[in-house]
Amino acid sequence: MNPKSCLGFAKGFLFLFNLFFFALGSLLLAFGLWVLFDRQSFAAVLGSPLYSLRVWSYAFSGVGIVTMLLGFLGCLGALKEIKAMLLLYFGILLLLFAAQIAVGVIVYTQRVTLATKVANYVQELIQGYPAKGPPGDPHESWDAVQQQLGCCGWNGPQDWNHTDGSPGDGDGAVACSCLKAAAPNSTHGPPSALPHGRCPTAAHQDIFPRGCVEGVQGWLAENLVTVVGVCLGIGLLELCLLMLSMFLVRNLDPDYEKMLRGQ
Repeated sequence: MNPKSCLGFAKGFLFLFNLFFFALGSLLLAFGLWVLFDRQSFAAVLGSPLYSLRVWSYAFSGVGIVTMLLGFLGCLGALKEIKAMLLLYFGILLLLFAAQIAVGVIVYTQRVTLATKVANYVQELIQGYPAKGPPGDPHESWDAVQQQLGCCGWNGPQDWNHTDGSPGDGDGAVACSCLKAAAPNSTHGPPSALPHGRCPTAAHQDIFPRGCVEGVQGWLAENLVTVVGVCLGIGLLELCLLMLSMFLVRNLDPDYEKMLRGQ
């Protein structure tokens, strides 16, 4: 394959791939804004807390904006052969790649410390879970975790025996999200897809027996191959795009701007 054909193939591949990225970023941004401005409908359909939906909407919007920016720089830089845009594209992509590696290394080397911090945070959430009245945003998110993972407390249901609620107001009662099925004896509101509040009269056999630390470990064990595969796939794709963009930068005609001006 001659150099011109190789250069044309690299330009076409980079353009098409980043056009897809730009479209994907647009969809993510639109979906994030939709969730942000219509959280009540999503909460009713999915049974998710509003706080979690707000966080996810910000995440989708942020990822969508970054993806659109990368797609725009890659598309226009490859199509118009603008070295400055390709270099900016390469720089942003390199920063993202380095940040992903750094996060992975930190999570792996500090996994014990991170697990301790998560456990302490969850224990504080359980200690501050209101005996009566609507739970706060973090507590609703924890309710969602317990229901989705089928767990109760961090180490087990016994975590709920040491709470700071007032005696006689459900102190020591597990959260209704600990129950295997939605129960009508919640201390806050009627049963729903995602139960909130306390269930003082919950029977022991109706409570999830395992703690959420076991649930998280089980989820990771079941999905480890998928998670590692997705991370490796994203990393290899980023490396491919980095090499293509640098290949174009190094092989584009240095007199392109003069040609563009008709000189």
